[in-house]
Amino acid sequence: MNNSDRQAHWQNVYATKAEKEVSWFQESPAPSLDLIAATGIRSDADIIDVGGGASRLVDSLLEKGFSRVTVLDLSANALDEAKKRLGRRADRIDWVAGDVTAWEPSRTYDLWHDRAAFHFLTEAADRDAYVVRLKKAVRAGGHVIIATFAPDGPERCSGLPIVRYDPEAVASVLGPEFSLVDSRWHDHITPGGNTQRFQFSRFMRR
Repeated sequence: MNNSDRQAHWQNVYATKAEKEVSWFQESPAPSLDLIAATGIRSDADIIDVGGGASRLVDSLLEKGFSRVTVLDLSANALDEAKKRLGRRADRIDWVAGDVTAWEPSRTYDLWHDRAAFHFLTEAADRDAYVVRLKKAVRAGGHVIIATFAPDGPERCSGLPIVRYDPEAVASVLGPEFSLVDSRWHDHITPGGNTQRFQFSRFMRR
């Protein structure tokens, strides 16, 4: 799937489904928050949430006092949904509508967070492009959190094929510049009551 097709797909998803109708909805993004806390980053750290869409992670980060947060997503509709939910607080966030495989970061970050965007990149060229942007965006000593469906998780999401990973497989794609320092398994219960097995991995850039 090329960039324009990906964008059209996600624009349509967020135009036709309510927040709690999508399988990835979380009332509280506890696994991500636990791993972010484990990094020990300060509240003035630069954070980017890749594929953040309408996720409530940004709400939680603001509530915890983080003041330099960027949300990147393919779907402007998803970002608009998050902005409406946040109200005036949305002005404190840097919103970027774009494809991570083509995006050119204009700054560096202390933390890169990605819950379930990476696993949609089924082509090696797209994964390579992702890693190129990751290396441009994350400063030395910075942290990377990537969550994907686990090896025993679903094979598709939102009608699209995905690639399932264990932590070591994610580490292999990222390469030797990123050290795996923590990994956790998580059973996500969808709004429809189904269980989706995830892996969450935390890396540090050497």
